[in-house]
Amino acid sequence: MNIAVILAGGLGLRLGESLPKQYIEVKGRPVISYCLDIFENHSEVETVWIVAEERWRDFILKWTGAKFKGFSMPGKNRQLSIYNALTDISPFADKKDLVIVHDGVRPLVSGEQISECINACKTHEGAVPMLPMKDTVYMGEGGRITSLLAREKIFAGQAPEAFRLGAYYEANKRLLPEKIFAINGSAEPAVMAGMDIAMIPGDENNFKITTKADLESFCRIVEG
Repeated sequence: MNIAVILAGGLGLRLGESLPKQYIEVKGRPVISYCLDIFENHSEVETVWIVAEERWRDFILKWTGAKFKGFSMPGKNRQLSIYNALTDISPFADKKDLVIVHDGVRPLVSGEQISECINACKTHEGAVPMLPMKDTVYMGEGGRITSLLAREKIFAGQAPEAFRLGAYYEANKRLLPEKIFAINGSAEPAVMAGMDIAMIPGDENNFKITTKADLESFCRIVEG
């Protein structure tokens, strides 16, 4: 079984809006609904699970479909939100099932990208879309450059990120109670646990709405 976990617990404070960015309406519908549609209509995704605060759940339910199975509570950081979802999913899922983690503020995910993640996990324990760095990358400290990094070996991770449920759940559990607060990317626990994670090509159109400029770009795309 392939289970999509959509993260919608963020507050969106960097955007400076009065409500979380995943619930801002663009062309008559909330941002999160765009990615929910993609997962709902993907032939290889059987279940959709959402991490969201209780006060937003009735609103979200207006945009869910037949594959939606439940909610989880957000944690104090993104990775704890994922852990909460894994905990809630585990009783009805198999350890070999695939959990596909995606952000509700990445509304332009494609069905092809989801398929590539799933296909990569046929021979790996997980998969993460990656974008190559376009700019020269440096290490710095104290206001000065200390070293030059090999740009061809540096990549920016995207979502969706897919993992075998059993191994990934255990990898996250090992970070409790404190180390999990230092995790920034979904794949970090998997890499730290020695899981075999494939790198697949990312998609520049699948950007995360973080700033007002990002939201404006999404509006232009949707409104044509």
